[in-house]
Amino acid sequence: MKKQRRNELLLQIIAEKLVRLRCERGLSQEIMYEDTEIHMGRVERGEYNLTLSTLAELCDYYHVSMHDFFNDIPNP
Repeated sequence: MKKQRRNELLLQIIAEKLVRLRCERGLSQEIMYEDTEIHMGRVERGEYNLTLSTLAELCDYYHVSMHDFFNDIPNP
């Protein structure tokens, strides 16, 4: 079985952006879990290799398009 690919730098950049979005909206990780059933602690520490489906769900929750989410993220 192939090892899952993991870009640590990209995961950290995405994690930091998700923390920023959550904090800008005044939400706790607990509220996020109650609303989405996504454990934000692991995501926000960059420990969880997000799927596109999970990221799309978070973008929908934050009312941000995937395009806008990635717009200011550099290609590491």
